Amino acid sequence: MSLYARRVTLPAITPLVLQKRVIKVYSEDGTSRALEVPNDTTAVNVCQLLIEKNHYIDDQNWTLFEQLPTLRLERIIEDHELVIDVQSKWDMDEDCRFCFRKYYAKYEFFKSPEDPRHLQFFSDLSQTNIYMLLSTRKMYGAPTDYGFCLKPHKTGGAKEMKMLCAESEETKGCWVTAIRLYKHGKQIYQNYLRPHQKNDSNGHNLSAMRSISENSLVAMDFSGHKTRVIENPTEALSIAVQEGLLWRRKSCGRISAHGIPTSSQNSKLNIAVHMSQPWFHHKISRDEAQKLIHQQGLVNGVFLVRDSQSTPKSFVLSLCYGQKIKHFQILPIEDGGELFYTLDEGHTRFTDLTQLVEFHLLNRGILPCTLKHYCTRVTV
Repeated sequence: MSLYARRVTLPAITPLVLQKRVIKVYSEDGTSRALEVPNDTTAVNVCQLLIEKNHYIDDQNWTLFEQLPTLRLERIIEDHELVIDVQSKWDMDEDCRFCFRKYYAKYEFFKSPEDPRHLQFFSDLSQTNIYMLLSTRKMYGAPTDYGFCLKPHKTGGAKEMKMLCAESEETKGCWVTAIRLYKHGKQIYQNYLRPHQKNDSNGHNLSAMRSISENSLVAMDFSGHKTRVIENPTEALSIAVQEGLLWRRKSCGRISAHGIPTSSQNSKLNIAVHMSQPWFHHKISRDEAQKLIHQQGLVNGVFLVRDSQSTPKSFVLSLCYGQKIKHFQILPIEDGGELFYTLDEGHTRFTDLTQLVEFHLLNRGILPCTLKHYCTRVTV
């Protein structure tokens, strides 16, 4: 009796963590990009991939959100969370998606820890995520626009959501921050420290140099033989105005030196120069401007410039300060055949909107704070 053995080649087994899945990430304008990612890909990995593909500047504000459009909900996906795990918890009957955009309030509680000082324990959140309501009054009949909810993973769906409503955006932000910290506190702090530790290890910490607090800056007078600190706020404001006027004169001189006439042609140039700037939003309404700033985080200095809907040929600077959005009219004025723009009825004049914005990135002027982060619509 003879026995024969056949050699069998078994297929190679790819480790689970190396298997790839396809996710779709949406931008603010509704366009999307499909990405093939390994199972161990985190939210910060997805953000880094999109930052590199689109050549964005990585300033630690890019955020991946989980959106449930049918329920009008969204939440921050923390940097350490696995995107495939998030996707696996989606109910097949729900409309769920990933969204990528800037959110300046993402780590603000570490930069300004005094803001959420009255936070306290709220709930056991091991099986629950915190979501911010996108349509509080209309869809859920809430008494204010500052709603959020706790939604269990899959089980129960919308029926098991616990709806809450705050009396202000500041209070809502405190509650959302408290729940995020309670759920992932230590890990979120490590996420926040990650890029700083990376910079330190490379011997380059440029972000720290750029993130100097306003409170550490003082007004200085360099006009004499010795420099001095300007302690009088009125004197500091007066010097800032004078610098604005000097800046305008120097800019006019540079323009004339290059052979560009300071006439009606120059006025047309001034009108068009801001159109290509990322902080300028053409023909958006006051409500749309406020919504855009809300989406990118109520942090001091978040701003955009838009066309004025009430005053023709004028513009509006929309600025966040103290978790409220303020709107400042930018008026055009003509002097000697030249067109200028002003925020303070002509006391400080700028040849174009770009010069106005650049000035207020360094000087507060009549604004409650300097400009810091511009709002822009991003694509993926």
